[in-house]
Amino acid sequence: MFDKILIANRGEIACRVIKSARKMGIKTVAIYSDADRNALHVKMADEAVHIGPPPANQSYIVIDKVMDAIRQTGAQAVHPGYGFLSENSKFAEALEAEGVAFVGPPKGAIEAMGDKITSKKIAQDANVSTVPGYMGLIEDADEAVKISNEIGYPVMIKASAGGGGKGMRIAWNDQEAREGFQSSKNEAANSFGDDRIFIEKFVTQPRHIEIQVLCDSHGNGIYLGERECSIQRRNQKVVEEAPSPFLDEETRKAMGEQAVALAKAVGYSSAGTVEFIVDGEKNFYFLEMNTRLQVEHPVTELITGVDLVEQMIRVANGEPLTMTQDDVKLTGWAIENRVYAEDPYRNFLPSIGRLTRYRPPAEVAAGPMLANGKWADDATEGTTAVRNDTGVYEGGEISMYYDPMIAKLCTWAPTRDEAIEAMRIALDSFELEGIGHNLPFVSAVMDHPIFISGDMTTAFIAEEYPDGFEGVTLPEGDLQRVAAAAAAMHRVAEIRRTRVSGRMDNHERRVGSDWCVTAQGESFEVKIDADADGSTIRFIDGSSMRVTSDWTPGDQLATLMVDGEPLVLKTGKVPGGFRIRTRGADMDVHVRTPRQAQLASLMPEKIAPDTSKMLLCPMPGLVVKVDVEVGDEVQEGQALCTIEAMKMENILRAEKKGKVSKINAGAGDSLAVDEVIMEFE
Repeated sequence: MFDKILIANRGEIACRVIKSARKMGIKTVAIYSDADRNALHVKMADEAVHIGPPPANQSYIVIDKVMDAIRQTGAQAVHPGYGFLSENSKFAEALEAEGVAFVGPPKGAIEAMGDKITSKKIAQDANVSTVPGYMGLIEDADEAVKISNEIGYPVMIKASAGGGGKGMRIAWNDQEAREGFQSSKNEAANSFGDDRIFIEKFVTQPRHIEIQVLCDSHGNGIYLGERECSIQRRNQKVVEEAPSPFLDEETRKAMGEQAVALAKAVGYSSAGTVEFIVDGEKNFYFLEMNTRLQVEHPVTELITGVDLVEQMIRVANGEPLTMTQDDVKLTGWAIENRVYAEDPYRNFLPSIGRLTRYRPPAEVAAGPMLANGKWADDATEGTTAVRNDTGVYEGGEISMYYDPMIAKLCTWAPTRDEAIEAMRIALDSFELEGIGHNLPFVSAVMDHPIFISGDMTTAFIAEEYPDGFEGVTLPEGDLQRVAAAAAAMHRVAEIRRTRVSGRMDNHERRVGSDWCVTAQGESFEVKIDADADGSTIRFIDGSSMRVTSDWTPGDQLATLMVDGEPLVLKTGKVPGGFRIRTRGADMDVHVRTPRQAQLASLMPEKIAPDTSKMLLCPMPGLVVKVDVEVGDEVQEGQALCTIEAMKMENILRAEKKGKVSKINAGAGDSLAVDEVIMEFE
């Protein structure tokens, strides 16, 4: 076995590989750019080598710099993680020439299956059903428009070397095909150093289901079930689960066998993923093969007990698989939510900055994951599991140079419903401050009827949130539970305030029992009956709720029992109450005396400033180009400028007709959130 492995990556996947290597007794080497000097993966590794400036094309994807780090440290093998150089055949070739093992597939398999155009042709030759499209290279936007019309809109414009949702656009007409081609080409060049583009038919109402395969260099190959990845935004997966709530055993077997046959056809070894589009009749179509470890691999590990990183390392060491297809058992259900540094209230645009608070829920080991050891040092065995793969820490920074992933929060339970409920509690328990993040959104998804039913497609987010995410309005019953909890917490805080020493004579504070709780436009008149064990909150309609908790004033996380059911609230102090976040809702909850509530109802609401005649920068980013000039008449939907952030280009469009009166920024300018880009008459 190898003594030392270099990890040619960063962030959470580098940390993930280090965990398995450490378990196997293998020393690890991290590489880092200037921006990652204090990153978690650097702290976790046994050694670390600096490789250049922050941009990936000057550090992480420069093969010569990675090779220098290998020579400096004497690493015998390299794990590429995902992204960066993970599917770069030239990197695999350079390692082979150096006599260093690549923890991934052979160079030929990368070239055959890593390139989307070539892989489609191979799949067609192997009689695998594929989505209609144009497999040749496309030279310019005019040709892209011509091909799109021949295929028929809508079409998917894809970077041949793409991945992670980058270099991908859906076009519904000629204008979008033209713009999408250029943006995809630019993103592909910046992210992968390869700007080749192809176009295929976009299948409406599809499900995205992928098969995990594992092959060795001795001709053995197995599949480890499937992952449902249909909940996507901008072609980037957000929620994954294993197994799929849609597949039956017959379809699972057919897809798995086809995936393994395809892998064997190109002499594949290591872990890989074959992605399919599946329609409502369970017909499946080959999309692509990712010749690397997938971001969402933890859900497969959770239901099979197989450590995929360990298996990749053993295969790279020349070992045969120790399991057969009959040994693969799918146990329970696992769900993964990707926690991104993006603001759901600003149409999910990237957010950067310092993590002033980062307290993920405690990891708990259970079920199949115990087969390969506990994922957290302090994990305890139970009937549900919580796992958090991350590469950040409290006080660290989210950089503008890399993708916005903060963590991958996973839960496992014997059934899907139990796994969802465990995820709801885990999300509510996740404390994250300092930047915009998508925790409220994924919390809302976990409660969405379509997700709960399992009957979702890749159009879920576009159809259910067509105007973006504007937060959650809790159902009456849930809001009443929050009101009861807030009343009980307010009483605890009031009792504490009565015990403040040094107060003036005749100014003793008394805590009454009658209160008015307001939240999300609703008011609840309550009476509190408290005792040593908790409080009984009685409502004006005669109903009551029993609240118990060990919360104390100042705690930012409150775990309560309300009528015997758990309720987790993230709390902050506001005048006369709390800022409370739970189940995707973010609200101010005020607890007042009846007289205070009466007076508060008379206060006027603050009017927001008028910014309707300004184009504001929605996220920190770099101006790529400005499409208009002062004096131009613009129409609704017209492109005004392009902003690049976290390797993604975002086209800002006019919301209504107008005339440009002033432009404050130009190509190459770095802008902050809400900085005024241009103004209109």
